[in-house]
Amino acid sequence: MRTTRTWAVAVLLLGPGCELDQETAEEGEFVPEILPLPGETSSYAPIGRYEPMRIPDDNPITAEKAALGRQLFFDPRLSGDGSRSCYSCHLNDKGLSDGRPTAIGAFEKKLTRNSPTLWNIGYHAELYWDGRSKGLEAQALAAWKGGNMGASDPQPIVEKLNGIAGYRRQFEHVFGGPSTAESVAKALASYMRTIVSRDTPWDRHVSGEEGAVSDAAGRGFEVFRKSKCDQCHSGSLFSDQQYHNVGIGMAAGEPDVGRLKVSQRKEDTGAFKTPTLRDVTDSAPYFHDGSVATLEEAVKIMAGGGIENPLLDRANLSKTELTAAELSDLIEFLKALDEPGELAVPRLP
Repeated sequence: MRTTRTWAVAVLLLGPGCELDQETAEEGEFVPEILPLPGETSSYAPIGRYEPMRIPDDNPITAEKAALGRQLFFDPRLSGDGSRSCYSCHLNDKGLSDGRPTAIGAFEKKLTRNSPTLWNIGYHAELYWDGRSKGLEAQALAAWKGGNMGASDPQPIVEKLNGIAGYRRQFEHVFGGPSTAESVAKALASYMRTIVSRDTPWDRHVSGEEGAVSDAAGRGFEVFRKSKCDQCHSGSLFSDQQYHNVGIGMAAGEPDVGRLKVSQRKEDTGAFKTPTLRDVTDSAPYFHDGSVATLEEAVKIMAGGGIENPLLDRANLSKTELTAAELSDLIEFLKALDEPGELAVPRLP
């Protein structure tokens, strides 16, 4: 069962006399819900073997800024046609993906790639399947202006936000002035950095909690290692944040070239970023094009060494023969990476 996550950590949330405090708000005035942050405000502590989260000097995270970003993340008024929010592509019951093979953006625009999960996205140095974005602020602005949210010119939406008293008051308090496209992106990025998974059954097992996972899941981890899945799905992020050609989509007449478009290196043709395995059982369909419907099929493809093509990453992929029992155990291990928390839906101004 999923639970709405509120993080219990020692963080100063609201100081005495804070103008956003319920006690100082005038009657009928919108008061945002301020949730605790899942770590230190300057640099989130490591989770397992994670490196500390890197937070830009020009966008320090605060609980109030993250709360503002959470409202914006869930607000369909940010989209070009008012039809969808950021959350529309990152749903709680879909493992923070959208359950579609490829995403559908504002104005019903059909996009070309699958919506990836957002769990632990703040720990990733590069964003999107091809890594074209180097930070969450840039990614938030690109998704807002691009096909996802369809606000090619965000200025009219910014003006609309400034006309909403609850938003205007928060932007003044958090950023010292009215909203701008840049401050909206900074608030969204701050909220996305709070989307942290570190309490799966497997995390509890690694921390020494007896009985946190089944015996089958424990055996499945050994199969995971035997199949060398951990060469790419490595560390506590279960992603090496690197780009690999596993053969998906390469048989198309005009295949998605993936990382090539960013790196301009021929060897990166058809290479895509290793997705995290956290909440993987909920985030079907799989791969950058959503072409694989079930987790079992995805596991078989990867354990089978990927799909043959001239640029297949043979350095990291090799065929491993698995028995039916081993495959079953491996799936049980992946189920132990299910995240029990979910994004809390806020009230909007």
